[in-house]
Order: sequence, then structure tokens, then C-alpha cells
Amino acid sequence: MRACSFCLAALIYLVSSLAHAAGVQFLILPPDGDNGALSGAIWSPCASPPQEAKLYGIATSARLNCAVQGNKLPLVVISHGQDGWFGAHHDTAEALADAGFIVAAINHPGDNALSATRIRDISIAVKRPADIKRLIDYMLGAWSDSAKIDAARIGFLGHSRGGYTGLVLAGAEPDFKRAATECGEGANPNSPCALFKDAKLPDAPVAHDARIKALVLADPGFTLVLGKDELKAVTLPVQLWSSELGGAGGTAQSVARVRDWLPTKPDFHLVAHADHWAFIAPCNAEQVKAQPRLCNDTPSFDRTAFHRDFNNAVLAFFRQQLGIKN
Repeated sequence: MRACSFCLAALIYLVSSLAHAAGVQFLILPPDGDNGALSGAIWSPCASPPQEAKLYGIATSARLNCAVQGNKLPLVVISHGQDGWFGAHHDTAEALADAGFIVAAINHPGDNALSATRIRDISIAVKRPADIKRLIDYMLGAWSDSAKIDAARIGFLGHSRGGYTGLVLAGAEPDFKRAATECGEGANPNSPCALFKDAKLPDAPVAHDARIKALVLADPGFTLVLGKDELKAVTLPVQLWSSELGGAGGTAQSVARVRDWLPTKPDFHLVAHADHWAFIAPCNAEQVKAQPRLCNDTPSFDRTAFHRDFNNAVLAFFRQQLGIKN
């Protein structure tokens, strides 16, 4: 997903299906030392009905800059995949915000749909968890409505490389040398194997964050660096989703290994007939034309119907694990 038109068109679908819209606002985290600015969005409970809002010149039915309703609200942070951006999972964010959650997502610099300058740079395996840790710091600190968040109830949702990001934040210790052993010789130059074999491996420590209390992971990537020993510290409740067909270096088998190696049995879901990109929000006609690889599903898979079930399951999991009453 490289075309800006795909990302901007996705904002058309920032629509709540209920009487009230999810409020949405942009966020910018200022540079921090050697770390550049982070851009993204925040979804939150909103007491007003949907209203057309202009986001990047696109007409949407999300309520832009709606006042945040409620106090002691749980927070969910989202980490997108390589082909994603902060709005890639907007429908899930809206469903959570409509149910009383605050949701925040950022673009991982250089590893997103608008900027791909670092997708072949293995340092992102260290940078990604640090980005989300910065996001949580911001949401609990500098954000204008930080006092409305219950810091004891924080969840995480990640897709693809975002799933890896969540595992690391929850305590996983990636072994970057492990990937070379797993791959063997003659790896496809475009595969994750080549990324880990040919680059200078990171030597900086990865960021963990004990403030996160529950994880939803969809087709986690970078699993070549995670074995049973590397995952032994991940004891949080996990809802784990796997596409049957896989893609982007991930397979149903690689996700199953994560499932089997986690020390605590996850709430596991195998999605029949789905590929790796099925977890991205349903596409409109413009998106399908711009990015068919990410938007075209098999004839036997209905992404819109799946997302209704997916969003309901994610919401139920976070409510249970973060102690939210229905």
C-alpha cells in the first residue's frame, strides 16, 4: 500500500453505525531526542450524532474533534502492519470508541503506507515497540484529555508487524540471529528471511511496557525471531487471530507456532478463506482500484461481514480482560 489516495480514501469510512459517532482527532507527538515526530489519530466516545467532517479534504461521517465523553476510560493502542497506516483499522477503533474506549494509533515512521523508506531496515524491529511506548506516554501525559484515561486498563491491538510489536511490548525478547538459522540458504530476496540475514542485526534492547494488560494480535509478523524461549515472558491474556491463507511472509503455520509457544493459552481464531490483509478495514471502490492486493478477497470471503464479527469479538475480549462491564 503505497498510494496516498488509498489512505485518504479510507477516511471516507470513518462512520459509526450507531446513533452516536465515534469522535476522532488527529495527534502529533513532537520529536523526542533522536526520535522524530509521530502522527496519528485518537478515537473516543462522543455524545453527538454523526456529522460530515472534512479530513484531508475527504468528507466523512466521523465527528471531528468531538469532546471526549466519560472518565476512567480504558485505552487501546494500535500498531499497524508494513502496508498499514494509523487509519488501517479505523472500523475497529470506531467500534471500541462507541463502546466507551479511547483508541490511539500512529504511523510507524518509514514503515507505513505513506512512507516506505525503512521497510527493509531491520532497526524497525526495535523502533516499533519504542514508538508505541512513546504513544502510551503521550496519552497518559501530554494529551489534553489524559485525565480521562484509566491507566490501569490499557490494551493493545496489532496486525502483522504490529502483532510482533505487541509481543515485544508484553515481554518477548527477539533473537535476531535466530532468523538466519530458521531461514537457511537461498532465501527469497523479498522475504523476511533476507531482511534478517543480510542486514546488520540490531544490538539495542527492545522496549517492554508493563502498563499493557491484554493483547489482540492478528497474523503477527517477524515470527522468525521468536521461539518458545523468546516468548516465555509473554503471560498477558492474548486473543490471537490467524488468516487461513496468510501472506506478507506470514502463514497459518507460523501463527500456530506462536499460539503453541505462548505460555498462557490464547483465545485463538482461525479465519477460513481469509488472507493476511483481511484484518484491514473493508475497502471502498476507490481503494480496491488503488490497491487490489490489499482489498481483493477470495470469492468465498466477505470482509465486511467478517469485520462485524471481528470487532464484536475484540470488544468482548477487551471488556473481559480489562474489567469493563457491558
